Amino acid sequence: MIPGGGQPNMQQLLQQAQKMQQDLQRAQEELAQTEVDGQAGGGLVRATVTGAGELRALRIDPKAVDPDDTETLADLVVAAVHAANENAQALQQQKLGPLAQGLGGGGIPGLPF
Repeated sequence: MIPGGGQPNMQQLLQQAQKMQQDLQRAQEELAQTEVDGQAGGGLVRATVTGAGELRALRIDPKAVDPDDTETLADLVVAAVHAANENAQALQQQKLGPLAQGLGGGGIPGLPF
């Protein structure tokens, strides 16, 4: 039950919305600066992406390089980047999920949940 005849305090709602927007922006900035790793081939290939999904680094162990089988190396690179992006999405869900739920649970346009 809302005091004052059932009408929400518009100023209070506006302040809450502004705070949520600031919290969301802060979380997005943190994600853009946070790095997560993914690996494939038992660590022969490692990819580092930001929490926002930007590829920052790719490390390939020389043991993974076979000039006669570049297809396997390419598959390992794709798998490592995919694993890193999955980790980035999990981080996004962890950081932004509670904020999205606070905005009505319907998600936020442009975010993957």
